[in-house]
Amino acid sequence: MVGMASTPPTEGLERVFADEFDRPDLDRGVWLPHYLPAWSSLAASAATYEVRDSCLVLTIPPQQGLWCGPDHRPPLRVSGVQSGNASGPVGSTSGQQPYRTGLTVREQQAPFWGWTPRGGLLEVRLRGEVTPRSMVSFWLVGLEQVPEQSAEICVVEVFGNAVRPDGSTAVGTGLHSFRDPQVREDFAAVRLPLDVAEFHTYAVDWLPDRVDFLVDGTLVRTCQGPPTYPMQAMVAVFDFPDWSTGDDEEVVPLLAVDWVRCYRR
Repeated sequence: MVGMASTPPTEGLERVFADEFDRPDLDRGVWLPHYLPAWSSLAASAATYEVRDSCLVLTIPPQQGLWCGPDHRPPLRVSGVQSGNASGPVGSTSGQQPYRTGLTVREQQAPFWGWTPRGGLLEVRLRGEVTPRSMVSFWLVGLEQVPEQSAEICVVEVFGNAVRPDGSTAVGTGLHSFRDPQVREDFAAVRLPLDVAEFHTYAVDWLPDRVDFLVDGTLVRTCQGPPTYPMQAMVAVFDFPDWSTGDDEEVVPLLAVDWVRCYRR
């Protein structure tokens, strides 16, 4: 299906959300600069970021510690922001995107709902600087106020080891069901003639019965039966120290987001 259609034109659509990252700092009414803090803490999950040159720039400097310490396998470092956040009390299992069965809340999170779309044409323009031990991603996930409303729409996911010297990159897109029995797991990485270090526009046309995934206006995949409940946006750069080649300890993974926009019919 690659290349068989182009992105729906935005003319005639109503823009209902846009963040061009033109402010001096992150819009804290929309974004929380932490990554799933319920399983860690706000302090230990804080992103390293700047808003500069009309971009949100997320990085992982060498001194940044592990996320969830020795509990998460493989060891992981991350700088991310998310447009929603909530959890149950400490000791409960009520939290967003648990990474293993039986995980319990370490720090209770107050409800925060910034941008929580429920369909439409969503676009993000971004670029990433990655090595074989890092990755960048932008995805939508259910708010999990009800545990079953936990599915994910992955708009883009790129691992550094999927970038080839010929200039092509395997771009991951699709649906993850997680705890939602109504959503079918449907995820794949499509190799495209794309340099992830350059800016590209990744989009989803999220309809009630399907979601189309587009890169620079070209359809790359379609998945049937997406979630229909509100979702929050997540954007992050990841580093996996165990994947080190030995000569990349000082390399700083980077994700720059130029803008995020959403339209509805």
